[in-house]
Amino acid sequence: VQLQACGGGLVQAGGSLRLSCAASGRTFNSYAMGWFRQAPGKEREFVATINWSGDITAYADSVKSRFTISRVNAKNTVYLQMNSLKPEDTAVYFCAASTVRANNPRAYDYWGQGTQVTVSS
Repeated sequence: VQLQACGGGLVQAGGSLRLSCAASGRTFNSYAMGWFRQAPGKEREFVATINWSGDITAYADSVKSRFTISRVNAKNTVYLQMNSLKPEDTAVYFCAASTVRANNPRAYDYWGQGTQVTVSS
């Protein structure tokens, strides 16, 4: 599976962005998908995950009620809608695919290249 993330950018605090991750290769709907992020000097951290059919999701506490993960299997795409952004959300955001829905990045077999999100105060 090849993953291509896009949609990052610079936004003011309180603003919104929608990240997209397009998949190609093997059957997209066989995989759970996740979003992770990594800020400078910090470890990669879990943001959100969604199962293969899109009806089960999970979020990090830090983004719950602000971010929404979704997928459209017909388009081989997973999304991360980010609202009420905060400066602490600044990071490189990665999408990833796994055969199991998980919070641990080690469970993910395929990774996109990352997209930068910068939130100014």
